Amino acid sequence: MTLILLDGLAVADALAAQLTQVACACLALEGVTLPCYATLTLTDDAGIRDINRMRRGMDKATDVLSFPSIPYASGHTARMAEDRLQRCWDPDERAAHIGDIVISLERAAEQALTYGHPEAREICYLLAHGMFHLMGYDHTTKEEQDIMRNMEEAALVEARTGNLITDEELLQLAREAMQRSYSPYSHYKVGACLLAADGRTYQGSNIENASYGLTNCAERTAVFNAVHSGARDFMAIAIAAEKSAPWPCGACRQVLSEFCTDLRVLVTWGDGQTDHSTLQELLPHSLSPASGIQDILGKE
Repeated sequence: MTLILLDGLAVADALAAQLTQVACACLALEGVTLPCYATLTLTDDAGIRDINRMRRGMDKATDVLSFPSIPYASGHTARMAEDRLQRCWDPDERAAHIGDIVISLERAAEQALTYGHPEAREICYLLAHGMFHLMGYDHTTKEEQDIMRNMEEAALVEARTGNLITDEELLQLAREAMQRSYSPYSHYKVGACLLAADGRTYQGSNIENASYGLTNCAERTAVFNAVHSGARDFMAIAIAAEKSAPWPCGACRQVLSEFCTDLRVLVTWGDGQTDHSTLQELLPHSLSPASGIQDILGKE
């Protein structure tokens, strides 16, 4: 699942990652396996009021709007309409475009205060609401409302929105993995923790070998652990070491780029020192499935 943020109000990387987790959880609960993407615009009350006026003839601000790309048959949702999803296939994105969602951050903040929960939780809930509208759900009757609400709450639980992992928690998992390092030759312990788009985490540590050349870095151990478990879509990796900033080596950067190019990279060392970057910044011209590697290598 790809969630494309359109021009609008900026959000922190951590919230953008949470929103992607929620979108993935919605598709998983619906049972959609075809690659899909949706566009998301985050705006204020004035912005969503303008869209309501232009698209719906209603001059008022609402919390969320959704515009499905797919006209579902009566009583059908996305899980019953793979043929219709296929018709919305976008070759550039290599995914089916299921629609557009607009959220008023101003309205979300007000509602979060009213309901007494974090603002991020309210924004994630509104995204889930919009996602299920894009997949054919509605709430015109009490029965439909109950079904949709149960799906929304299940998606938030699945995505762990109530207790999403923070950067510090991810870094701590990397520090824990560091303690399981096998590094009798370099005595340089490294641990890593990879965060998948569905909220799962995968740890790894460096494992050295007497031949030196067969040593495996912590980052690749985490990646191989994740891929072996079925994960293919990642949002962040945290890397920990004792003595100096453990930026990933070239080989690890290339392996990570096989699965994602916009990965957030967090590092920690010493007495809690931290830094961050992105995989795109660390390896701007990687060879990846998205780079047309088959053309580069001259293969069919």
